[in-house]
Amino acid sequence: MRKLGLVLLTLSLAAGSALGLAACGDSSAKEGGTLTGSYAAFPDSLDPAVSYSQEGWTAMYNTYLPLLTYAHANGEEGGKVIPALAESLPEISNDGKTYTLQLRKGLKYSDGSAVKASDFPSSIERVLELNSPGSGFYTGIVGAEEFAETKEGGISGIEADDKTGKITIELTAPNGSFTNVLGIQFAALVPGDTPAKDITTDPAPATGPYTIVNPKRGQGWSYARNPQWEKTNAELMPDLPTGNFDKIDITVVRNDSTQVNEIEQDETNWMVNPPPADLYASIKDKYEGTQFRVERPLNLYYFWMDTNRAPFDDVKVRQAVNYAIDSTALERIYAGQLGATHQILPAGMPGYKELNLYPHDMAKAKQLLEEANPSDMEITVWTNNESPNDEAGAYYHSVLKELGFDATLKTVNADVYVPTIGNVSTPDLDTGWINWFADYPNPNGFFEPLLNGEGITPTNNINFARIDVPKLNEKINELAEEPLGPDQEAEYATLDREFMELAPWAPYGTNTVSTFVDSSIDLDEVIFNPTFGHDLTSFELK
Repeated sequence: MRKLGLVLLTLSLAAGSALGLAACGDSSAKEGGTLTGSYAAFPDSLDPAVSYSQEGWTAMYNTYLPLLTYAHANGEEGGKVIPALAESLPEISNDGKTYTLQLRKGLKYSDGSAVKASDFPSSIERVLELNSPGSGFYTGIVGAEEFAETKEGGISGIEADDKTGKITIELTAPNGSFTNVLGIQFAALVPGDTPAKDITTDPAPATGPYTIVNPKRGQGWSYARNPQWEKTNAELMPDLPTGNFDKIDITVVRNDSTQVNEIEQDETNWMVNPPPADLYASIKDKYEGTQFRVERPLNLYYFWMDTNRAPFDDVKVRQAVNYAIDSTALERIYAGQLGATHQILPAGMPGYKELNLYPHDMAKAKQLLEEANPSDMEITVWTNNESPNDEAGAYYHSVLKELGFDATLKTVNADVYVPTIGNVSTPDLDTGWINWFADYPNPNGFFEPLLNGEGITPTNNINFARIDVPKLNEKINELAEEPLGPDQEAEYATLDREFMELAPWAPYGTNTVSTFVDSSIDLDEVIFNPTFGHDLTSFELK
C-alpha cells in the first residue's frame, strides 16, 4: 500500500498491445507520441479521495492536483512540499492551528470550468463522505469529526471565498505534519458537484497536465493531454512539469514474466512493478545503469493480526507468531530485494532505532502458544496473488500450521485485495499480508493511519490489526501536534517499542522497488518521487 503498495503501498489483463500513436521502442518515434506502461494489477482506485496505494498515487500524480504537492524530484528533494493550486505554502498562525492559503487566480479544470476555492472544502467533505482510508488525516479540522458522523452541514473549520480565492483552515490542535497532509492525493481538488462515489470508471475533470481517459477496471486506462493545461494552468504553475508524451497507455499484464519480455523486446516502455523474484538478479546484472535502477522508498512489509478476535486477542499468541517467523526465509523469497526488519519504523525514517524483540525462535514461539492455550485454533490467512507476496503469504501460512494452527490460506486478486481486507464485515479476517509505503518522511505517517484506533472505519479501513489502545492513541495524537525534532524522534522510537511489545503485527522487511524501462527511454531522466513513485511527466525518449 502507499501508502498500500498496499504497495505499496505498491503499493500495482491484457488490453491489446496499447501501442498508441507511436510504436514503443521505435528509436525514430518523436516526443509527442505515446508512452506505454504495464501494471501487474489494477490499482485499488483511480479516485483521489479513495486510493491509498503507491500504484494509485503514481497513476494520479499528474492529474488531480492538491493545493500543495511534492517536488518532481528523486530522493530527499522529492520529499519537499511545494505549491500547486495554491500560490504559496500556507501561512500558519503562531499557535499552529490556523492555515491560510490563496488559490491561484484563473485555474481551469480540463472541462473548462473554473477551479474555485470552495472546491477545497467540498473535496475534503467528499473524503469523509466516502469513509476514505485518508479520513483520519483531516478529522483534526474543526467540525470535521461531526461532519464525518452526520455527513451534513459542511466542515465548519474551513472557510473558502470564491471571490478572493482565500482558504482558511482551523485545526482543533496544532499538527506538525499538516502541510505534508495538504500535499497528498486525498487533498486533491475536484469540482464541487463530483458525486460521493468512486469515480475510477467515470473520472472527474483534472487540473494537472494529463487527464485519465477510458479506464476499464482490471484491464487498464489511458491519459490524454489536459486541454486547459497549456492554455492556462501551465503558466500559472510554472514549477510543475508538462510531460513529454501526448498520450500514455497503461495495460494490466498479470504475468510478470510477460511484462519483462515486453520490456526486453521493446514492446512496452516501462513496468511499474519490480521484475519477478526469479528474474530479478539477472535483469539487474544485465540492465542496471542503462534500463534498470533500484529505488529505495521508505516502506514496511508485515503480517497483521486482528487483535479483537481469538486467537489473536491474546498478546502471547501474537508474540509467538513474531518469534516463529524467520526473516531469512522471507529474504530468500524476495530474492535479494528485501532487507529484514522487526519493527514499525523503517531504517531512514526519523525516529528509527533498531529493535529486535523477537529473534527467530520456534521453540520459544511454541512455548508461548502453549502458555496462551487459545481455545480457537482455526484461522484464515490472507494474501494477494502478486508474486512474491503470494509466496510470502504461503510461507506465513506454513509457519502458522507448524505452530499448530488449523490455518486456511485465502489468496485474493490484487485488484480487490485491500478493499476486501479493509471491509471489517468481510468474514474471517484473522491475519494476513500487507505492505506500506510512507506518505511523507514523518513517522506519524505510519502510526496515525495504521495504528491509531480512532481511525478504524467500517470500510476502507487500514488499521488491519484493529488495535485500539487509548493511551497509545493519545501519544500518537500528542506527537502529531509538534514539528519533528530530537525529542519527538526519541518519543517515536519509544512508541515503536511500545506497539511492538503488544505485537499487533509481525514486521519482516523493507523492500526496494525498481525502475525498468525499454531501450528507447532515457533512464537518467526518469524521476521516482518518494511519495508518488514514478513521475510520468519525466519519461522521455533518448
